[in-house]
Amino acid sequence: MSEAVLLDLIHGFCSTCCVSLLEERAAEPHVFLLCGHYQQNNSCTDTSVLSGSSVQVLDFSSTAECLYRFKQTVDGLNLSLVTVLTSPQGRQVLRLYQDLLFTAAYTFDYKVMSVDSTCLSCRSLAHKDPPGERVHEEVCALLQQLPALQGDVTTLASSLIPDCFGHGFSTRTGGVSYIPTLSSLNLFSSSRRRDPRAVVQENRRRLALHAGFHPQPLHFVKVNHASDVWVMGKAEPESYDGIVTNQSEVVLAAPGADCMPVLFADPVSMVIGAAHAGWKGTLMGVAMATVEAMVTEFGCQVSNIIVAVGPSVGACCFTLGRQQALDFHRIHPNCVSDLQSARPHVNIRLANRILLEQGGILPEHIHDDMMTDRSCVTPCTSCHPEAFFSHVRDGINFGTQVGFLWIKSEKVQP
Repeated sequence: MSEAVLLDLIHGFCSTCCVSLLEERAAEPHVFLLCGHYQQNNSCTDTSVLSGSSVQVLDFSSTAECLYRFKQTVDGLNLSLVTVLTSPQGRQVLRLYQDLLFTAAYTFDYKVMSVDSTCLSCRSLAHKDPPGERVHEEVCALLQQLPALQGDVTTLASSLIPDCFGHGFSTRTGGVSYIPTLSSLNLFSSSRRRDPRAVVQENRRRLALHAGFHPQPLHFVKVNHASDVWVMGKAEPESYDGIVTNQSEVVLAAPGADCMPVLFADPVSMVIGAAHAGWKGTLMGVAMATVEAMVTEFGCQVSNIIVAVGPSVGACCFTLGRQQALDFHRIHPNCVSDLQSARPHVNIRLANRILLEQGGILPEHIHDDMMTDRSCVTPCTSCHPEAFFSHVRDGINFGTQVGFLWIKSEKVQP
């Protein structure tokens, strides 16, 4: 398996002492020197071992930028195994950067080499990079200065939800994620994909600034493709696909990348909810479970609750096995257009609407693709690659958009 080799000159090795290491590795196709500011005052690129070799020098202004550019190159080469030659101190510091800028999709193998205590150059390089918060601040500062990709941050908003609430549905533009299927405003970090935690946090920060809830964080549901609902303020379960609250300035978020992000708002009782409804969650009734939690826990009237269904896969692009399709056919025959085919097309949005209406939600209080007299908030994610992420279209390395909602606080006028 091909690997990238990263030789750390920042944390304890001078160019003279690393020559023997380079001689052992220079013949390999993907060798990188981590130099940073060290490059400006030393001659690491002048060593004879580099002459005619394919060694790449990372000599950007900060360690964070060096490692970010290294990651971009590694991703471009589709590599996931990284061998790091470093000192004991280097391993400690570089693992902090690794946690922020990489995911478990990469494997790091640290080969720790003892620093030559007799070499004055090596001794002078040791213990210069402060770990912890300084690393986090350096990474955040780097990501905040990156240009937005694919245009500005844009969101969709339901005209049904009144102005006492802040809300929206994100699209894929305006973030800093560069992996093609995750570019650019991916809002969820998975250990199985290549978009790291720090990049996703920067995307969330940019969304918050655009939507007006910065610096409040997004409170995501913990997806389990089921129907459990957390009432904020009670003990938080390990997983849940719905969340409800009456607290102001708390931003609820439901992810989606074909699954439906569903927002619930009661302007009379001032209660909100958010749910993630995929085909499994729809069959299990997660939307009505969220409504029932609003009614039971906060005394909401079902007739007052407004529901907005965000970007999600349409029946044009979504198919299931025949047995699963039969479950939707039982909800209503119109939920399945071609039941006799091997993989029938299924309309999970229509099923969601029917179940909500059966539970007492007024038809005119549901903003989805069937409400054609208002601006659309429920386009098909699979049909619009320029605007939305889609698992159906992009496969397992898909990005995530979100629906978000909060109760605006009542500010006393002076």
